[in-house]
Amino acid sequence: MKIGTKSILFGAHQFILHPIFVFIGWWKLYGFPFDPRLWIAFIIHDWGYWGCPNMDGPEGKGHPYWASRFMWKWFGAGWDDFCLFHSRSLAKTFNQNPSKLCRADKMVTSLEPAWLYLPRVRWTGELDEYMRAKKGTFTPEAETLTPKDWYARLGRRTREWAERDMV
Repeated sequence: MKIGTKSILFGAHQFILHPIFVFIGWWKLYGFPFDPRLWIAFIIHDWGYWGCPNMDGPEGKGHPYWASRFMWKWFGAGWDDFCLFHSRSLAKTFNQNPSKLCRADKMVTSLEPAWLYLPRVRWTGELDEYMRAKKGTFTPEAETLTPKDWYARLGRRTREWAERDMV
């Protein structure tokens, strides 16, 4: 089973837990999400990871396209970009601002407890890939961080980003 599929079934993007934390992140940032289209986006925005052989490689980075097409087909223009630009790298590629969904999604690492998150991402194999990809965004001593310390630092940084300069 490929890592992207494992992520959705059991890992960081687990199809029940992750949307719940995105919902909570949205509520903290923007208030209660009354629009049911938001709830659908919270649930499906990462389903494009299904079948991906990596999380941060070319295939994984393209994961928002699936939800973008779905939301455009069912709810029209604007909802496609809402899902597509939940990826900061795709927003940058297309010279766009990250969507509000991106900010709520980034809040997850500050909301989900390490005891719930870390065992899942260890089991799926995501932890190694995430730590390799993200260590460079910290200081040189990050190379020696434990997974728990890495996750705590990541949560602080992503929360600061999500709450800064709200769009």
